[in-house]
Amino acid sequence: MIEVTDIHKSFGELEVLKGVNLKVEKGEIVAIVGKSGAGKTTLLQIIGTLDRPTKGSVKMDNTDVFALNDTQLAAFRNKHIGFIFQFHQLLPEFTALENVCIPAMIARQPEAEYKPRAEKLLRELGLAERMHHKPSALSGGEKQRVAAARALMMAPDIILADEPTGSLDTQNKKELSELLLHLRQQYGQTILLVTHDKELAAMCDRTIEIIDGVIK
Repeated sequence: MIEVTDIHKSFGELEVLKGVNLKVEKGEIVAIVGKSGAGKTTLLQIIGTLDRPTKGSVKMDNTDVFALNDTQLAAFRNKHIGFIFQFHQLLPEFTALENVCIPAMIARQPEAEYKPRAEKLLRELGLAERMHHKPSALSGGEKQRVAAARALMMAPDIILADEPTGSLDTQNKKELSELLLHLRQQYGQTILLVTHDKELAAMCDRTIEIIDGVIK
């Protein structure tokens, strides 16, 4: 599913990733852990095609993603990868429903096709009564569930989550951790997440640790 080979990433003279190799199988939930500054988020951004490596390759289902041009890469990302960020990254002027619809709008799908799908996702995530509220009217846990629905909108093969429980209280952390397991069970996604949350990491199929830019 995901094959990362000899990934290096430098910012000027600072080498953050120093030859990372990683394979993630279809349907796996894998946690990436390590100290701040170890390169976890940088690796996740490269796997998610939000940044390009200085050296190395990333393949998803045998597609060499960085061999694609920028237009092809954006289309690939929109179709195959869903993102859940620590601080939700919801657009404040849009309702929960409108936020979830954004990936389909970018793909220029017809509203008659994508709106019912977005509504269904929000209902399944327990947000039937909140879908017409804007983010300012939602709790932290509700915002993160909206972000999860948005990540699922295009039925992607892969979900990448960067500190998904980092901004949540204890109860919402527990609920989101259980939700991630549920997503894999119900939708079959491969999930790769960066976390400092030991309990969340322990719930994953596998944990890998990055130390000083390499996987140990």
